[in-house]
Parts: sequence; structure tokens; C-alpha cells
Amino acid sequence: MSIPELDPEQRRAALQLAAEARRLRADLKQMLKSGEVTLAQVLDRAGDSDALAKMRVSEVLEALPNVGKIRSRRLMEKLDISPTRRLRGLGPRQRQALLDEFDR
Repeated sequence: MSIPELDPEQRRAALQLAAEARRLRADLKQMLKSGEVTLAQVLDRAGDSDALAKMRVSEVLEALPNVGKIRSRRLMEKLDISPTRRLRGLGPRQRQALLDEFDR
């Protein structure tokens, strides 16, 4: 399967859409880090936003206060969540387990 050829206008639109998605994800991670939003709110927003739904669970966890790469990885192993899992791919049990873990 080859990548379709885009005319300059289509390419510009695709680049603009990708930049907006990156900006949205970066803003969300900053809001998580500062405590403006909770993990539950992020999981809810991911259902509405394609850009957020494509974020890796590990990225979101690492953006939480006092959670780094190691704690994130250990938590995901404990909850049986694949390191490559994206927010959209979380099952109901995995979502609830994450929420329960950070609700303590």
C-alpha cells in the first residue's frame, strides 16, 4: 500500500491538522501535570476527540503529578495494560482499574 500523492493544498491541510493534534495533546499533558484536569476527565475527553484517543496510556500516566516512566511502566504491568496501548484501546476493566488506582 503506497502513500497517496497529495496536492499542495491537501498537504497543507494535513500538516495543519497534525500540528493542531500535537498542540492539543501537549496542552492536555500540561493541564494534567498542573492538576487542572483529572485522569477521569482525560479518559472521558478521549471518547470525543480522535487526537486524544490516539495518545498512549503511558504518555498520559507520565504526565500525572508524581508519576514517572518507571512508576507508569510498573502500574501498567500490574494492571495488565500493554505498553503500546492507546487510550481508545482501553477496555472497561482497564479504565476502571486505572481510575481506582489514582482515586486512592
